[in-house]
Amino acid sequence: MKIILYLPLLLLFGCGSKERTPDRNYFSQVEIQSLMEDSISVRAIEIMGNNLAFAANNGVYGLYDSGAKSIKTNVQKYDSILPEFRAVAGTSTDFFMLSVGNPALLYKTGNSGNMELVYKEENEKVFYDSMTFWNDKEGIAMGDPMENCLSIIITRDSGQTWKKLSCDILPEVAEGEAAFAASNSNISVVGDKAWILSGGKKSRIFYSPDKGENWQVFNTPLNQGTETTGGYSMDFYDENNGIIIGGDYTKPEENVANKAITEDGGKTWNLVADGKNPGYSSSVRYVPNRDSREIVAVGFNGISYSRDAGNTWKNLSDEKFHTIRFLNDSTAYAAGNNRIVKLKFN
Repeated sequence: MKIILYLPLLLLFGCGSKERTPDRNYFSQVEIQSLMEDSISVRAIEIMGNNLAFAANNGVYGLYDSGAKSIKTNVQKYDSILPEFRAVAGTSTDFFMLSVGNPALLYKTGNSGNMELVYKEENEKVFYDSMTFWNDKEGIAMGDPMENCLSIIITRDSGQTWKKLSCDILPEVAEGEAAFAASNSNISVVGDKAWILSGGKKSRIFYSPDKGENWQVFNTPLNQGTETTGGYSMDFYDENNGIIIGGDYTKPEENVANKAITEDGGKTWNLVADGKNPGYSSSVRYVPNRDSREIVAVGFNGISYSRDAGNTWKNLSDEKFHTIRFLNDSTAYAAGNNRIVKLKFN
């Protein structure tokens, strides 16, 4: 794909959210509109106004323009490397994408129309999983442990520079505790708060009340203990209500202890729909403006919907996706192997 992508056009994007219609019915079906099909795997998407920015493997990144109903893509190389991007984020002016593996490469929208490298980390253990922003100046990315703590980098200057936090201020990880770069949703932020979900042999919540200055860690009841178990995705509706979901991607039908919710800001978690579908899911999101009651999850088992804070779920489609993001309370984008789609919930 050789089409030039001018990501500074993101400067023109506006907000695309809508208020909830009070008498809206619960979802009973979903319409799936294909936006792009290609031989790539997309695990990281970001709503930018009414449009969608994304990054994938083979160095591919791009933008879906909802007004023009078109997708433009480009390829980012580093020397002879075609990076695999599994984490993206956006501010009101810029798009960011972060690669997994060694070296870790973090790119920011450039004024010239090209992406600019703003952070690089070389280590045989480096592996970043997720990133997001609190506001236009302050952002955070997390990755697997390289020493005895998670890898966490933070920017305070709109993404121009990034600083890695010392293990001295972070909780120590357990043996075999890491994270999954499944859908760019290991981190959730509300106000000044941040939550990070780990997985593997230990699945916990790392919590900062003050944009990464101080940290605590809380246990989860999710199934854990092997390299492929634990939490894969997290979302917070507000500073109190959150959901975590996962399972074991090697056993996608298993549904025991793979979903939990919190009502106290992540300090304690209670299992929901334990032993009931959906099984393994790689991405979960609250439906906007639905009072933390309505939730959609995607994964190998299709698209699942809950209208009662995760206690019961309905399968809306068997179509498989890695990640989902809502544009408003009835429209979302999803992506997975070889495609990006628009979802219309009815």
